This record gives sequence, structure tokens and C-alpha cells, in this order.
Amino acid sequence: MKPPEHRAEGAGPFITRLTWHRAEGQTVVWESRLARKRGALSVRGPGGRVARSTSADAEGLARLRRLNSVASGAFFLGGLLFALGAGVAQFGSGDPVESASIYFAGGLCFNLGGYTSLLQVLNAPRHSEGGGSLATTRWRWWGYEPMRLDWLSTFVLFTGTLVFGVNLLDSFLQGLSVQQTNRLIWTPDVVGCVLFLVSGHLAFAEICHRSRPCIHSRSLGWWVVAVNQFGSVLFMISALAAFTRPSTQSLVNTDIANWGTLCGALCFALGGVLQAFERP
Repeated sequence: MKPPEHRAEGAGPFITRLTWHRAEGQTVVWESRLARKRGALSVRGPGGRVARSTSADAEGLARLRRLNSVASGAFFLGGLLFALGAGVAQFGSGDPVESASIYFAGGLCFNLGGYTSLLQVLNAPRHSEGGGSLATTRWRWWGYEPMRLDWLSTFVLFTGTLVFGVNLLDSFLQGLSVQQTNRLIWTPDVVGCVLFLVSGHLAFAEICHRSRPCIHSRSLGWWVVAVNQFGSVLFMISALAAFTRPSTQSLVNTDIANWGTLCGALCFALGGVLQAFERP
């Protein structure tokens, strides 16, 4: 039986993997994350053996390397600064302005990392269905592509970093009541954590080509997503523990709030290191 000429896979309405069968017996496979991060697609010979990997042109690969370096460096530095801020809050002088300043600097790094991740999607080489090749498109600073799972994941991530920025700016406010603290500081923190978790789930769907998470222990991209998602879970635990109880005017658990932030931030720093190796 002759194999189909074209097959699409993905999660729900999103396509994350395309397969073409050539007349000469070769199979071309495009995967969303592989093309976006490494600027490549695979060509398999008869029997499924990987014959070679075709890449985008030199301009496209250089562009991807620069974006990947900026994004990985920003998440690494942002993670370290968040961990430092949590350490100061837990073990330092107890000055809230000092830890808030460190958190804010880390938040700017996360903003840069989130936006650069979105730029990676917008400026990644696009596949050509006919020839099974990758072509570099013109540079774009912004684009709206909600039917692409990689765009949706990185857009939600970037939005989450902006919401965290609201939380971090409000942390400098003094003399707030308990209700104001929970509304202006705690609520954006929780919303940002939710957006990070949603982004991580979408990233899993992209790399697993299905809605349910999977385990691809030999895939560097999978480890990047898994480590960052674990960091997002720790951030959420920290945020829930940072709720100020009106009856006592104290946090639910200060130690969990600080340690959750510290460990979650270290996960993002590690994710930044791993991402540095996921390059063309």
C-alpha cells in the first residue's frame, strides 16, 4: 500500500509535526520546535533511517543563534536574581525594599527572555511544503499567529512576565492595607504563575505532539520544558503561601513562599543553561 503523501500531527487544532513522502522513497519531517530552535528538519531514507538533516540558510541560522543566546542568558540571569531576592528575604536583613529591587531586576530579565522567545517564533525559518525545505523570512518585531502552538505558548509566557512586572512594581508600595496587598501584589503574582503554567503545558503539547504530557528523556528540548514547568509549579506554591491573611495580617507561610521562589528561580536558571545548548 502506498504511504500517504502528507500527514499532519499535533494537539487539537494545532499542527506541530508534518510528514511528506517523496517519490524517491525519502520522508521529510518538519517539527515545530526543531525548526524553531535548531533551524532544521530531518530527511529519512527507506526504512525510517535518518539520512540527513537539512537546515535553513546561513542568515536564518545566525539569527536563531543570536535570539537563542539572548533568551537563554536572560532566563539564566533572571533566575539567579530571583533566587538572590528570595535568599535576601529569607536570610538577609529583612528590608523589603532590598529584596523587591533584586526581584524587579530579575523581572526585567524575564521580560526580555519572554519577548525574545516570542521573536524566535516570529522569525524562525518557515517550511516549504513542496520542496520540504526551510526558508528565512523577513525580520518581524511582532506578529499575530494564534493558530500556531509555539506562538501561543511563547505569547502566554511573555504575557506572564508582564503580569509579574505589575506584581514587582506594586511591591515597592508602602503602607498598604491587607486587602490592598492581596489585590495589588498577591493577585498579579498568582495570575502570572497561572500563565507560566499554561505556557508550559502548551510547550509540552508542542514537543509531545498531543494534548497530554509525555516523557522524552533523550530530548534536550523536553528537559528544557520540564525543568521550566517544575519551576512554574514551585512559583505557584510560593504565591499561594504568600497570601496575607486578614485575621493575622501575616503570610500563610513565609518560609514556603521564600523557598518556593528560590527553588523555582533556580529551575529557570537551569532551564536557561540547557536552552543555551538547544541551538542550531
